[in-house]
Amino acid sequence: MARITFPYEGFGDAVIPDENLMAVLAPRTAEIARGGDLEEVKRALREPIGTPRLKDMVGKGNSALILIDDNTRTTPTARLLPLLLEELSSGGISSDRTAILIALGTHRFMSKAEVEAKVGKDLLQKIRVFQHDAHDESKLANLGTTEHGTEVWINRLLLEYDHVIALGHITPHRVAGFSGGAKIVQPGVSGVVTTGQTHWVSALYDGADIMGTIDNPVRREMNAVAKKARLSFIMNVVLDREERIYRCVCGDPEKAHVAGCEASREIYGIPFSEYADIVVTDTFPADSELWQAAKGIYAGDLPLKQGGILVTVTPCPEGVAQGHPELSEIGYLPFQQVKDMVDRGEFDDLTMAAHIVHVGRIIRDKGKGIMVCPGIERSTSEKLGFISAETPQEGIDRALSMAGPGAKIIVLKNGGDILPLYSPK
Repeated sequence: MARITFPYEGFGDAVIPDENLMAVLAPRTAEIARGGDLEEVKRALREPIGTPRLKDMVGKGNSALILIDDNTRTTPTARLLPLLLEELSSGGISSDRTAILIALGTHRFMSKAEVEAKVGKDLLQKIRVFQHDAHDESKLANLGTTEHGTEVWINRLLLEYDHVIALGHITPHRVAGFSGGAKIVQPGVSGVVTTGQTHWVSALYDGADIMGTIDNPVRREMNAVAKKARLSFIMNVVLDREERIYRCVCGDPEKAHVAGCEASREIYGIPFSEYADIVVTDTFPADSELWQAAKGIYAGDLPLKQGGILVTVTPCPEGVAQGHPELSEIGYLPFQQVKDMVDRGEFDDLTMAAHIVHVGRIIRDKGKGIMVCPGIERSTSEKLGFISAETPQEGIDRALSMAGPGAKIIVLKNGGDILPLYSPK
């Protein structure tokens, strides 16, 4: 029997018969340069991709707006900001000419304590920090449309500063292929209309067609929106399984991002040789609510057979979706049903419609989903479309009873980040 542990206190371990377990997949750990992982960040600032050094791009007396991600992301922002601000200062931009905008997308506002942890207590007293509100039209500006017709609504602050700089991290992502780069503008600091339109594009594709693919239709639209929004420089990191900085890329929002995606695949792209009847996944580090924890579900989809069973183990202390409370009532639906509703104009929130499709393709169209989640009541889990289980062991046992005693199982660790890659023997 193989013992499987989960990264959550109080969940308990589970055991899987050796004859059923095919593989346990986890992101890689990396060798870190002597002197610590911030040496890699300093190197990347000295050697930007596709642009001059940032200190040479800015001028004395210029202003800069730094976009950062929120507390649902593991970017070590408080460690990175001092290096970025030092580079700006070397180019003549002082802290009083710099501001930070937290790219919340459609997520909830962060608390004072969360902002302090993200930015750093000392910096918070020296630099202005704003939080994006995707729903407040008075704080948005319209920049027309992209070539493919996406309406570009972005936070007005981006137009008030000479330089717009993005700080984030790069992991596999169901909507954009990979996080990072232009994604911090769309959806990070965009209006709900823009975000809905780009996200709905991703709903038209299976997860395997988008997730882990660097160049895809959604990423191209995000790049187009970011270009209109004047994003000129990125600092993106790739973290290893222990959340240390493996690689940092700085420079052009598209060229540097591509290099970062390739590095991300080196850590998170883990091969498997045979599809499984049952996939068991945690959702770490995307654990705050189901909207975020769905990242583990998307990863679990990739090695799952048609007709298979996905067992998702996640805490979700904030419930289903703070920014989209109606999701609990609608639930996850089959793709065609949602598409018909969108075509009839029955969905005002295309971002939510896309999310419903992303999960619904897996637990409705492809197979079934079992969820172990103390943060969501059993009745709500079942309304969403999951079979509810109290413990990981109960979830696995139930899946085996449904799939049969000979069912083959793959277990995913760090399900919120991992990218299972099919690689037949």
